[in-house]
Amino acid sequence: MYAIIEESGGQRKVEQGDEIIVDLLESGSLAPGAAVTFDKVLVVGEIGGGAKIGTPYVAGAKVTGEVVEPLMKGEKIYIHKFRPKTTYKKKTGHRQRYTTVRITGISA
Repeated sequence: MYAIIEESGGQRKVEQGDEIIVDLLESGSLAPGAAVTFDKVLVVGEIGGGAKIGTPYVAGAKVTGEVVEPLMKGEKIYIHKFRPKTTYKKKTGHRQRYTTVRITGISA
């Protein structure tokens, strides 16, 4: 069984047992093994079979998971700003924080 969920402004196809990386949940304060529920399910279907398509979400469907790693950091991204003919140069950086979740169940 698979599902397509809406999470962090995007859509992801998930199956039971998959590990996905999502934007930081609850400021990273969740303990490993804590339950997480995704209610915005767009499609639920069987592999090789039919599928339920929501308008926009499938009624009563949800995807459950457990937290594997509550706080994980992505790679550092550097931003360079430069204005010609002046002495303006600026370099800043950003490091996105994520949570790793293992999908434990899909219910339609």
